[in-house]
Amino acid sequence: MSKEIIEVPVLSQGVRDVGVPLSLVTKANGFVFVSGTPPFDLETGKFIRGDIEAQTEASLRAVQHCLESAGTSLDKVVMVRVYASNAGFYQTINRVYARFFPENPPSRTFVPVASWPMEFDIEIECVAVA
Repeated sequence: MSKEIIEVPVLSQGVRDVGVPLSLVTKANGFVFVSGTPPFDLETGKFIRGDIEAQTEASLRAVQHCLESAGTSLDKVVMVRVYASNAGFYQTINRVYARFFPENPPSRTFVPVASWPMEFDIEIECVAVA
């Protein structure tokens, strides 16, 4: 098995700037793996502040950007994990999420987390067909 690390414009540098040792996107064996992606600003690579709706929108747009950088798209996503700092955000996250996956949504897991090492409330990861 070989793997390919995908450089995501703006966002890969944003990850390096905060000192996190990971690759945002890895391709292997016909799949694309997108690391947990916080609410990045696609122009600056900085985190977007705001309520959970704004953060969810930004995180999903960042995931979409990661997928497109790897030559795939949201409609090829087979699994998603949503990590949120508060289980009470569930309904708001679902409303935003449904706009990105309006039909035949992928399998998904919602995971409330106790704390974050950085200042955001959501992180989304996924696996897609390449």
